[in-house]
Amino acid sequence: MPSRRFADGEVVMGRWPGSVLYYEVQVTGYNDVSHLYTVKYKDGTELELKESDIRSQSSFKHRKSQSSSSSPSRRSSSRSRSRSPGRPAKGRRRSSSQSREAKDDKKKTIQETNLALVVLIYVFKLSENNTRSYNGEPDSTEKNDTSCITLEQKLKPDLEIECVLEQYSLRPRKEEKKKEEIYSEKKIFETIKTIEKPPSKPPSKPKELEFGGRIGTFMLIFFLPATVFYLLLMCKQDDPSLLNFPPPLPALESLWEPRVLGVFLLWFFLQALFYLLPIGKVVEGLPLANGKKLHYRINGFYAFTLTAAAIGTLLYFKFELHYLYDHFIQFAVSAAAFSLGLSIYLYIRSLKAPEEELAPGGNSGYFVYDFFAGHELNPRIGSFDLKYFCELRPGLIGWVVINLAMLLAEMKIHNQSLPSLSMILVNSFQLLYVVDALWNEEAILTTMDITHDGFGFMLAFGDLVWVPFVYSLQAFYLVGHPTAISWPVAAAITILNCIGYYIFRRANSQKNNFRRNPADPKLAYLKFIPTATGKGLLVTGWWGFVRHPNYLGDIIMALAWSLPCGFNHILPYFYVIYFICLLVHREARDEHHCKQKYGLAWERYCQRVPYRIFPYIY
Repeated sequence: MPSRRFADGEVVMGRWPGSVLYYEVQVTGYNDVSHLYTVKYKDGTELELKESDIRSQSSFKHRKSQSSSSSPSRRSSSRSRSRSPGRPAKGRRRSSSQSREAKDDKKKTIQETNLALVVLIYVFKLSENNTRSYNGEPDSTEKNDTSCITLEQKLKPDLEIECVLEQYSLRPRKEEKKKEEIYSEKKIFETIKTIEKPPSKPPSKPKELEFGGRIGTFMLIFFLPATVFYLLLMCKQDDPSLLNFPPPLPALESLWEPRVLGVFLLWFFLQALFYLLPIGKVVEGLPLANGKKLHYRINGFYAFTLTAAAIGTLLYFKFELHYLYDHFIQFAVSAAAFSLGLSIYLYIRSLKAPEEELAPGGNSGYFVYDFFAGHELNPRIGSFDLKYFCELRPGLIGWVVINLAMLLAEMKIHNQSLPSLSMILVNSFQLLYVVDALWNEEAILTTMDITHDGFGFMLAFGDLVWVPFVYSLQAFYLVGHPTAISWPVAAAITILNCIGYYIFRRANSQKNNFRRNPADPKLAYLKFIPTATGKGLLVTGWWGFVRHPNYLGDIIMALAWSLPCGFNHILPYFYVIYFICLLVHREARDEHHCKQKYGLAWERYCQRVPYRIFPYIY
């Protein structure tokens, strides 16, 4: 077994992964199995390095002293050779001419080398400015100082050789020297100008289209609303078995009522009013493609509190909230119509949006695909962010209100003084999920819905129709199909939901905190793989367990929400099946996106964390 070269606590120079630069680090540990050193940079970043990537500080100092001490010896030896008396004059002239040509060649080589190094430094600085948005590297001040020292040590011997050549030029030609300097400077600035020059036209079409491309998205525009209405109609049946397909369709005139649309619009604009209230802190989102950061007001939990007060007031004045249950399908139709109108407005306004404000995945150039995926990334009316507002407010808070309406409808229809234990569990579990999302509202700013996906029909329909009317499917099912469960079964289901929630919350919090501030001392125990983008891939903690631990927690909770409905029909478990399919699709999309973004670093991460969602299974 190879012996260990550097001891714990020793201060050495460590090479930053993916670069040729060395920084001052401290050895904190050594792995006898992988033969990797754990080192800590000055800003607190910890990495694992090979022994070949670590050098002692004395080696840098030795190189500097060696280069400076070699010059006098060369000068003395050169003088002694030039003053040798035993050579004829003609021979001296021939040797001096040959040596001048050799020196000119060396000088030209050195100038080209220095040119390449200057350009390399400039490229490094340029890339450093582009990736400074994420603190996955040492502090910029320390990094610049150390890199300057390292490059100075590399350049100094060559510069000294150049000085020696100039000193021993018998007849320096000033005019030629001046031309060479002008040519060298011109070449440097032409090279830098070429580097700085942006591409003539960015690619407007992505290489691969999701959701089956144009045909798939066209079908989804009709398939998603049809799925919602099918599920709601099935829950209304006495026997919601899949064998009873298709369910009897109601008359078209019964699906629409202006009063229901008015109530829905009142709800939407009431949540918009709560969003505009000057309460709650204002935070910055992640940097956009143009480097800008949008500001968001975090007041979702305040909006939920005000909504709860408004609902409580209505109940106090004997307002029948089960009106939602009686007109549930009509509310779904009104929400679908509104989301379609909103999607048309979003696409029309996106046609005038600048190129840098368009969504990466919704800028294909195909009308149907961009309409579905969302053409504009962050459509705003002034400071009112439409996507961010719809992501949490009307649909998510509306989900809780619908569940409460189903609980009251169950009590009225079945003449119960208290709701059933199954209904209490469903309402409690899903209320916890919504309150958690609103309490940790800031974490949504790092999700792909906000940072990558545009706001089109997919998110508009999903936020305003799918979330409130499909996620409340269990509560809607229990109104017409009551299911009795015992207290031990209820306790077991509660424990299952708590396990799923714990995994979900801890994983999301760990990811969000690391993205916000990787140098946080509270996260010092986490290890990660650095990438060329400046970001890090966690290989310890929850994200070292599986690649998507938050998805695992989601699936466990979805199962706990469906178990109170019993096993008489598969309909209440549609949410579980849908959630598994959705998360597998998202996982595949994330895998493809991360592989393109991080390259070899992602392959190393997949080797370290082989399981995607389910440990030891998938």
